Amino acid sequence: MEQHGGRSLLIQNVRIVLEERITEGSVLIKDGIIAQVLEGKEEQSTDADKVLNGQGAWLLPGFIDVHVHGGFGGDFMDASRESYDTITKFHASQGTTGMLATTVTASQEAIEAVFQATSSYMKQEMPYTELLGIHLEGPFISLKWIGAQNPAYLSPPRIEWLEDWTERYPGILKLLTLAPENEGAIDTIKWLSDQNVVVACGHTDATFEVMTQAADAGLSHAVHTYNAMRPLHHREPGTVGAVLTDNRIYAELIADGHHVHPGAIRLLASSKPADRLILITDAISAAGRPDGLYDLGGLPVIVEGGVARLQEGNLAGSSLTMINAFRYMVQHSGLSVTDISRYASGNPARQLGISEHTGSIAAGKRADLVLAEPDFGKVNATWVNGRQVYTADAE
Repeated sequence: MEQHGGRSLLIQNVRIVLEERITEGSVLIKDGIIAQVLEGKEEQSTDADKVLNGQGAWLLPGFIDVHVHGGFGGDFMDASRESYDTITKFHASQGTTGMLATTVTASQEAIEAVFQATSSYMKQEMPYTELLGIHLEGPFISLKWIGAQNPAYLSPPRIEWLEDWTERYPGILKLLTLAPENEGAIDTIKWLSDQNVVVACGHTDATFEVMTQAADAGLSHAVHTYNAMRPLHHREPGTVGAVLTDNRIYAELIADGHHVHPGAIRLLASSKPADRLILITDAISAAGRPDGLYDLGGLPVIVEGGVARLQEGNLAGSSLTMINAFRYMVQHSGLSVTDISRYASGNPARQLGISEHTGSIAAGKRADLVLAEPDFGKVNATWVNGRQVYTADAE
């Protein structure tokens, strides 16, 4: 792997996706930081330690996945360094440079183990995709919209659990999903917001009115929009109606062709400001692996044709990767590459409060980058903080 310490790299002959436009040129990286974006025939540095010819490929800001459970046989609920290495190595090969270790509804002890494992992992050198913290999805959710979560471990909001975890593992909890209609949820939202934790609605039967109250209390995120939430109705707009119309709320989207129809994707994109939509994978351990039988939170999951479902038919996460979500959006949404890049990188960085140093390609920012083929069919290389963590040539 290419180390960034004291070294420089010039990535030339690439189509560079900037925040508002696309340009052809080169990017110079020094000590893990983007030193210059050199456009067109602009004079290019010749003193770089290494020069890489991108051969007209796309150079994108690294993808940030705020909702991912696992990949290539590993699950964050395994709570082991070996499993976390497996997950982050796989998703690095798919262009993801930062991610949140996402839990499922489980026992207090099992969730505690994820906090401990993630905290330990983040304190050591992370050789592949960088873990940015934890997304706690459940157990404070609705039985009515349980989806592929395990009902045996549902719980009302427990501020005492959260106080304990945030005290012993400071800065690790970044995002928490709950059902705002549950008793005690509004107070929990206020408490979490005071701790700078992003609060999301998900697996919820919240009415439009309750969603407005939740947003007033600090809720600013919706997980896998349209899925496992009260749908839109013209006389009671429901959870979906609030997500579509309240610009305080970032909306996650699983763009795999199974979770959300292309027409509903276009509706979401036209309803939300360009800086309020976030691409995610919701990937489980089956991502990158063949069809077969898998496990999610103790529930058996059958994967057929790349689609993950519980035995009773509920969708159970996905086998999606960020590069595949990006390509699907290019092919089916009618949106620009710059907008889609914002959904995959800039917006999640902004939501997590890290956009000052990552999420876009600009001088002074970290070199968290993805080199993708012209049709977005494959990732050729991935860099995290200037360190090359994946190259297709090594496969």
